[in-house]
Amino acid sequence: MNKRTNEELQALVDKATSGDKKALETLIVGVQDIVFNLSLRMLGTFADAEDATQDILLKMITHLSSFRGDSSFTTWVFRIAANHLKNYKKHMFAHYPLSFEYYGNDIENEKVQDVPDLTQNVEKDILAEELKMSCTNVMLQCLDMESRCIFILGTMFKIDSRIAGDILEMTPEAYRQRLSRIRKKMAGFLSEYCGEYGNGKCKCKDRVNYAIESHRLNPLQLDYMTATEIPIQTMIDVKNAMEDIDDLSQDFSFCKPYQAPERMKHLLQEFLDSTQLSIIQKS
Repeated sequence: MNKRTNEELQALVDKATSGDKKALETLIVGVQDIVFNLSLRMLGTFADAEDATQDILLKMITHLSSFRGDSSFTTWVFRIAANHLKNYKKHMFAHYPLSFEYYGNDIENEKVQDVPDLTQNVEKDILAEELKMSCTNVMLQCLDMESRCIFILGTMFKIDSRIAGDILEMTPEAYRQRLSRIRKKMAGFLSEYCGEYGNGKCKCKDRVNYAIESHRLNPLQLDYMTATEIPIQTMIDVKNAMEDIDDLSQDFSFCKPYQAPERMKHLLQEFLDSTQLSIIQKS
């Protein structure tokens, strides 16, 4: 998507709103990974991210005629996605909210050594890596929705503060200040408790069986280890240079981007092939 000019994108949008299925498919393919990764970090699980991504892309389709090229197409999609996700109530953690205090207490007090082997013959190193990716993603759920969105846009997508402020309806200065505070808060928690990204005592390999027992890890469903990792540059529609806000970037290497799951892509393709498309494009 970032190789197309604004004029080319506007032409694609015009074709899509006129009923050109190929143009619509091109637009969807160009942003589906961006939407999925934002949803995954905002909501915490692959299943919830897939559902939300489909909702957001459907919303994008039904509002295509309102795109006027005042911003980049990807920025416009980010705005739709961020507004949808900040008010999303159907995900698991909306019903079971987390806090840094809860997470820290769990790390300090659970007797992980008392749990029997539950790995079901899956290599422990693989399960530990899955747990690491899952745990650090779930840790984002300790932030409130807006703080979470600020952190993800700035740390994972590295979006310029002017554009991020526009997406979130705040000034660039307010966005930079809040991002800096949130990043320091996240880095502080990782440094205190996490043995993978900081100096804490928590080691994923030691907590594998405890995570399985508490249903935080399923050896037979490894979403992160089976997902296809992609270069983050493929998801960025703005210049790679974000303001030098602080020096904490190295602490957040867990924010890896993934391709949208194949099952979700198949559902979108089925939708594009369905008779619903013509009805939606007339709405």
